Amino acid sequence: MNDSDIFVNRYTLVTGASQGLGAAIARALVEVGHSVMLCARNLEDLEKIKAALDPACREGQKVEISVCDVSDPDQVDQLISKTMTLFPQLDVLVNNAGVYGPMGCLEDIDWDQWVAAININLMGTVYPCRAVLPHFKSRGHGRIINLSGGGATNPLPRISAYAASKAAVVRFTETLALEVESDGIEVNAIAPGALNTRMMTELLAAGPGLVGEDFHAKMVEVSRSGGTPLEAAAGLCAHLASVGGGHVTGRLISAVWDPWVDFAQYSDEINQTDVYTLRRITPKERGMPWGGD
Repeated sequence: MNDSDIFVNRYTLVTGASQGLGAAIARALVEVGHSVMLCARNLEDLEKIKAALDPACREGQKVEISVCDVSDPDQVDQLISKTMTLFPQLDVLVNNAGVYGPMGCLEDIDWDQWVAAININLMGTVYPCRAVLPHFKSRGHGRIINLSGGGATNPLPRISAYAASKAAVVRFTETLALEVESDGIEVNAIAPGALNTRMMTELLAAGPGLVGEDFHAKMVEVSRSGGTPLEAAAGLCAHLASVGGGHVTGRLISAVWDPWVDFAQYSDEINQTDVYTLRRITPKERGMPWGGD
């Protein structure tokens, strides 16, 4: 990222920031000049991240932390209120908090755990967006970055809460982007790749009996290879939050496969078409002579 992309004194809220990708995103944002509010459910983990990031802050920057369960609207309201008390404004919201949820066949899993995963992954993305919109609209700009995952574009048998919620996050991202486009607010989703994080550990521990032999074997190989570097998605997130990243909205962007560094060159083509969005594929697009357009 070059100097023109650095936007010092920008203020960002990152959910699920106590470890893994959330912590990597926080570091990437601090490195390009953001002050950050970090939230998660574990205070001790948040304190460790803050201690690690504080030395990287330059003059005018700071790292704040707050315990919050993003699936609880009251706690989210308190988080936003605290953030607005400690920061002069809020420029960027990064919705990173997420879980796999229960693993196994739908009829066998614990229903309350399935619903809880939907509440964290989907409602825990939607409600923070809702909570920051009045502030963003009053200022005429804002960036929202939602973390997606493999479940958004591929079926994931036996991990249905995760797959359903992540697909919903992407469609919500596309929908909200159109709703707030005239307010100067950009909303995008990130597909971070297969990450070797706590969630990967949980998936491997569940075993092939719960997540399926083929998928488990694939994830074992990803884990052995080290997975996608956290820095890839963190760098994309920092780019979208920066001056240079403000060119596209309503997109699902892969940190691994898409040329996001060069999006400024292609922004008109991207924004005026359905590229990097969820869509229905018709038989004719697959060379079949039957079916609708």
